[in-house]
This record gives sequence, structure tokens and C-alpha cells, in this order.
Amino acid sequence: MKTYIGIDLGGTNVRVAKITENGEVLAQVKGPSYGTEGPAKVMANLKAMVRELPGWKDCSGMGVGVPGPVNTAAGTMVLSTNLPGFAGYPFADELTKEFGMPAFLDNDANVAGLAEALVGAGKGLKTVFYVTISTGIGGVLVVNGETVSGKHGFGGEIANIIIDRNREKINYLNVGAVENEASGTAITRKGKAAFGDEIEHAGMVFEKAEAGDEKAVEIIEGMQKDLGQLFATIACVCDPDIFVIGGGMTKSADKFLPGVIAQYKAMSHTAVHDTPFVIAGLEEPGIIGAAMLPVSKGY
Repeated sequence: MKTYIGIDLGGTNVRVAKITENGEVLAQVKGPSYGTEGPAKVMANLKAMVRELPGWKDCSGMGVGVPGPVNTAAGTMVLSTNLPGFAGYPFADELTKEFGMPAFLDNDANVAGLAEALVGAGKGLKTVFYVTISTGIGGVLVVNGETVSGKHGFGGEIANIIIDRNREKINYLNVGAVENEASGTAITRKGKAAFGDEIEHAGMVFEKAEAGDEKAVEIIEGMQKDLGQLFATIACVCDPDIFVIGGGMTKSADKFLPGVIAQYKAMSHTAVHDTPFVIAGLEEPGIIGAAMLPVSKGY
């Protein structure tokens, strides 16, 4: 069975693992990423960690998941807010030359979606759309086992999709961008506005709604409508075989997902009403998905 190297690189920590083509993690090394100290320090550390993996030379390829949009054709980061100095850096090329195996780079949400499409909840399906709902909202379209990133690496960047132009201006995103209205951060913000600083996280708003508090119910019903519209919009574009939902907010999925599905059906064509919504099942989608990048390319 073929094995691959998966790298989950963040601004603070990095994980490097040897993984089978079926998504089984055989060995893993963890440590600080030194993300703020520049490419030279980050890459030297990463290369040393790869060499700590037993049998790394037997691997057929490697993949790296990074925060932010990626030019997948060039193997470079387009923006590198959490990894200063990496925008345009020849990341994949350097790893290919260093280790003598094909190396690929993609956004961390994209690789998580790829993992679910190849060895997780979407395994065996042709068209999978993965949506992560956490502090923010992200997504990726996977078709025939490959992520569809587009020309500039922004394919699947659904956070800025407008669901209502009549909302308030929050940050750099569009007015009414779904991330500012239906993410965990958004629900927490709305909860604080309604109940004060007693609201520490989105889960507390869900608890109040479940207890019947009218203001909390209104917030959650708004979230359900906004997410329902998001999924209906996605369905208009790519009509996936399945929606796979990941991210921290899935811990409360029983409290909001049924309503999202109902709203999705209310705002989409009857032909797509049978599209299943499934919670992501992998425990380590980020690092597994990184290892799946060379798999998706046929290596």
C-alpha cells in the first residue's frame, strides 16, 4: 500500500505525518511552526520534522495544508497573514527538490474537504461540497477526487457570499457576507448584543434558544435561514452529490442543521431537495487531507 506525507502547517504549530492511501495515520511528529519567524526558519524546521518520520523515503508524495488562499498550480500562497513572508514563496517546488518526491500545496479547509471526499463521508461520490462552519465559514468543491481551486486559488471561498445586503457593515467582508452572519463568531457577536457579556461562545446562544428564549430563538432561526440560502446558492452552481459539514459548530449541529435543511429546501429547486447533508466523520481531516493531495493527482 502506498504511503504519503501530510503536513498541517499553521502560524503557531505544525504537524507532519506518514499516512496510507486509505487515510490511516502511521506516524506523526508535532511541534512549533515558528510561523512568525520567516520562511527560512519555518522550512528548516519542517524539513527536519519530515526526516523524523520512520520510512519517509518510501512515501510516494507529500502535501501541505496552509491557512489562506493558495495558487495550487504554482504551489504558492496567495496571502500569508498567519505565515509572514510566504506569499509567492516557492513552497511546493522547494519540498519537491529537497525530498525528491512530488509536493503539493493547498488551503487547510480545502485539504480537509479533500480528505472527506476521498476517505471520509463523501468517499466514492463524484461531486462533494465541503463546508466548514467554525469561527469563520469556508468551503471547497471536490470533483472526481480533486479540489477545484480555480485560477487564483479562491474557488470555494464562500465566506464572502452575500445573503442580505441590508445588514450592518462588520469588517472587510461584504455587507451581509454569510461569515459575518452565520459563523460561530457571528452568533457569539449577536448573542452578546442581545444578552451582554454573559455570552462567551455560540453554544450558549444555542442553549438559550433550546430553553425557549425568544431573542435566542430569533438569532438561531436567522442563522438557519442564512445558511439555508448559502447552501441553495451553492447547489445552483455545482449541484453536488453531497454536502459534508465540518468545523467546530458541528458540535451543535442537532440544534441548527435540521432548520438549515428546511430553509435550503424552501430556497432551492425541488430537483436538489434530496441532496444529503452529512457531518464530517474524520478526526484528523487537515493532516489526512494534506496527504491526499498527491493521491488526488494520481501519485
